[in-house]
Amino acid sequence: MSLSKLKKELKQNADQEKAKNHLRFFKTGKGEYGEGQKFLGIDTPTKRKIAKKYTDLSLCDLQDLLDSNIHDYKLIALIILVNKNCGRSDRPQKDIFDFYIKNSKKINNWDLVDISAPHIIGKYLCRTSDVRQREILYEFARSENLWEKRISIISTFAFIRENQFADTLKISEILLDDNHDLIHKAVGWMLREVGNRDRNIEEEFLKKHCKKMPRTMLRYAIEKFPEKLRKSYLSGNI
Repeated sequence: MSLSKLKKELKQNADQEKAKNHLRFFKTGKGEYGEGQKFLGIDTPTKRKIAKKYTDLSLCDLQDLLDSNIHDYKLIALIILVNKNCGRSDRPQKDIFDFYIKNSKKINNWDLVDISAPHIIGKYLCRTSDVRQREILYEFARSENLWEKRISIISTFAFIRENQFADTLKISEILLDDNHDLIHKAVGWMLREVGNRDRNIEEEFLKKHCKKMPRTMLRYAIEKFPEKLRKSYLSGNI
């Protein structure tokens, strides 16, 4: 399967009406976080199905897709990259990790980050014995780039699944004062996932920070708490 065949198949599955809806949903207006992105209007299940046929595309081909301003091209490139990373591939995972890091600023919408970061960055860092390599997450957390910041926290989902919570909590602290809603939601989501596995650890963090946390971040973090406890956090009576 070739890159040209993939692009042709994607265009054959394009839906103009869905594309218009995606332009609004992914905030592509002037000054919005998705400004300039274009859409073919293909749903994610269809892209996943198509991607399975193109796992053998080279990193050079995937670079071509990530360089595009067509969101569907980027998303399918990342799905293929995840498939390569999680399946049997002749290419060492370090190459996939490095490729992703090199392209971090091109992974420029929340769904692109969420569908890929835990499976590529998080999974690699979980497997490597050199914990110093996790420093890239802290560099990203302190970045001026919205997407690198989201990558930093969402990547830790892989750690959480292994009951490793320290990096999630440290990165959450770095991002507490961030002013973007997409970061508030991401941090709150990861704190909730920590709590799903160890409520005491999440609550220890929340009791220390809940009064200064952005409201959206707190709401996401306590979404699954009992109603009475949730109201106590929201009112600050903790």
